[in-house]
Amino acid sequence: MDQNMKQAIIRGETSLGIEFGSTRIKAVLMNHNCETICSSSYEWENQLIDGYWTYHLNEIINGLQETYHQLKQEVENHYGVTLQTIGSIGCSAMMQGYIVLDQAGELLVPFRTWRNATTGTAALELTEKFQFKIPQRWSIAHLYQAILNDEEHVHHIDYMTTLSGYIHWLLTGNKVLGIGDASGIFPIDESAQQYNETMLKQFADLIADKDYPWSLKDILPKFYPAGNHVGYLHEAGARLLDPSGNLQAGIPLCPPEGDAGTGMVATNSVKKRTGNISAGTSVFVMIVLEKDLSTVYPDIDIVTTPDGCPVAMVLANNCSSEINAWLGLFGECYEALGLKIDRNELFSVLFNKALEADADGGGLLSYGYYSGENITGFAQGRPLFVRSPQSHFNLANFMRVQLFTAFAALRLGMDTLTQKEQIKIDRIVAHGGLFKTPLVGQKMCAAALNVPVSVRSTAGEGGAWGMAILASYMLHKEQDEGLPDYLATKVFNNGEGQEVDPDSADVQGFALFMRRYTEGLAIEQAAVDHFVVSKVFE
Repeated sequence: MDQNMKQAIIRGETSLGIEFGSTRIKAVLMNHNCETICSSSYEWENQLIDGYWTYHLNEIINGLQETYHQLKQEVENHYGVTLQTIGSIGCSAMMQGYIVLDQAGELLVPFRTWRNATTGTAALELTEKFQFKIPQRWSIAHLYQAILNDEEHVHHIDYMTTLSGYIHWLLTGNKVLGIGDASGIFPIDESAQQYNETMLKQFADLIADKDYPWSLKDILPKFYPAGNHVGYLHEAGARLLDPSGNLQAGIPLCPPEGDAGTGMVATNSVKKRTGNISAGTSVFVMIVLEKDLSTVYPDIDIVTTPDGCPVAMVLANNCSSEINAWLGLFGECYEALGLKIDRNELFSVLFNKALEADADGGGLLSYGYYSGENITGFAQGRPLFVRSPQSHFNLANFMRVQLFTAFAALRLGMDTLTQKEQIKIDRIVAHGGLFKTPLVGQKMCAAALNVPVSVRSTAGEGGAWGMAILASYMLHKEQDEGLPDYLATKVFNNGEGQEVDPDSADVQGFALFMRRYTEGLAIEQAAVDHFVVSKVFE
């Protein structure tokens, strides 16, 4: 037992990060040196209900409590201590989406996640009106689409927020956000550090004839950059998090953030000219900009770092869901033979097969479109695997193509930054579950983006660890110490991790795959048009 860790837990010299990802809720407890003490996770999955991807409120609460309970048990098992106090807490979640509450604090509609591709009309109209890219997943796009649809609940909105802001409100009673997550609710004026006033007025003009009892400015959350105190765990929040009653109220909380922001922190990518890639259910690249882009691009989003710097974001809705589905099927094969295999071992063995494959994946083709894909213009998706009689069909090529397609739509968006805007990327730091198997995801990503890819030992910890760092930064930053300096000197002072350069054969192979991928989009469209799931199978 590490006595220093035990004393840190007893004295509350710790920080807790909780992140609601698309497939896992994860918690990381760390000490003041940003070393992980214990972690826990809870698996969950979104559901398509009445045409919207969502998570039930009960599942949100249950997942929060179960994740904390498991963390508490880990602390007791390893250190013989009951967790009673924590130095600071931070909450993060999958970015944006749509949560609206009435005056009583009740959800007006089920949480609509970032995954919904139902706001195309609203996003396009707002982008043209603002001359600023409004993605479909942004909260303002969801709100305006609900207005265009004449949804009754819009009349009763008292507050609009994201999932991270909602969790923070449940724990503290404060309706606030971090600036990074807020930049995906509504565009932010970087210099003024407030919502863009011109666009607020333009939106007010758009809906002036609706005569709603609210103004947009009144229902938006206040936001703060990293380092601020934005509330304390109140009694109801402590009991919500820990129904046993052991956890004490009064713990300070930092601004809640989205998973894009925590990913930047977890990879030390908040300084200008740095970048990171996060690969999980979705996949996105964040490049911190030195200057504004020359024009508005349909596949480039502009958000901010947790300390308010502009970031170019390329996001593809689909990444690992189809890979997980196939590996689950392979796992069933083992079970059908009466064998048992560890899930992590299964992933490792099958991922490593991709290194034995033909450079282009043997002429195979796959689309992991579990949902719609914004970059290629699909409102709906159909997971699809295609081969010709001449394709070299074996396990190695199958696995390589599954990994290649996870990065394919992203590559189309990245070409906009690198070719049209001539943005130079020295390297990208990667994190997320796809990179937990050493080297494999890293090599495929380097081939797909044609840049060196670095992965740290903390890649698997991901955003929950990044959120814990933000909570720690709030307490321990020196006067006027910016977030980039804090990360460089206090967190990432032991190097950048293992870096892999693109292999020329892999790069050429990925180029061949991308030719098949772009030409085959008509096949994916045909699947969407003609393969309709019968009610019998839902």
